[in-house]
Amino acid sequence: MPYGMRDNGRLPSSVHESASWRIRGIVPDFTLEDVWALPARGGGEDFSALLELVTSFDPAQVESRPARFLWRLRDRLGTWLGLGKIRVPAGGADPATGDLPIPGTRETTLAGRLPGDLRGTVVDMDFGSLPFVPLYRTNDEMAAEVSNQTVHGVVHVGWADQGDSRHQGQMAVYVKPRGLFGRAYMALIKPFRYWIVYPALMRQFEQRWNRRAGRG
Repeated sequence: MPYGMRDNGRLPSSVHESASWRIRGIVPDFTLEDVWALPARGGGEDFSALLELVTSFDPAQVESRPARFLWRLRDRLGTWLGLGKIRVPAGGADPATGDLPIPGTRETTLAGRLPGDLRGTVVDMDFGSLPFVPLYRTNDEMAAEVSNQTVHGVVHVGWADQGDSRHQGQMAVYVKPRGLFGRAYMALIKPFRYWIVYPALMRQFEQRWNRRAGRG
């Protein structure tokens, strides 16, 4: 168990911030909302397999009924209230969000902030039905962004070195809420994320990772 990990898989922000992830130089004006230990371990060469699992994962199909209900409810609310959807047609985009600027800037995407060596590193990456747009990938990290009427967010997946050629997946979420409504919405859903949605996702993720490794 990584140092400081809570029972539900959450990690202290300091665990993520102590590593030299490239994302930290790209989103200095974003808030680090969550850090989670992913139930995926392996060697350095297994990062590609981790990303394949991450990008093909569909939270709307998890086995947990409460988590499935909450995920689909958010999608319904997104349609009814114009918040932006959390599921879109494969390879598509959510027209409800348009080209919303990142709060506090005139930018609509973080792509322009990428240094030259990170540009063009995710041309073949696709999140399927999830509305994430990949930003970059290296040998041990990947980042993608999402924009809707409540927040501009970034999901970061890292393959954290644990020593002795062992690695473990970590997921960090950076956010910039859109005004008072965005901040209130994030506060409202936090307990559901922490105690229902994310734990269910982690259990299903672990099952799929273990099956891939021949342990399940």
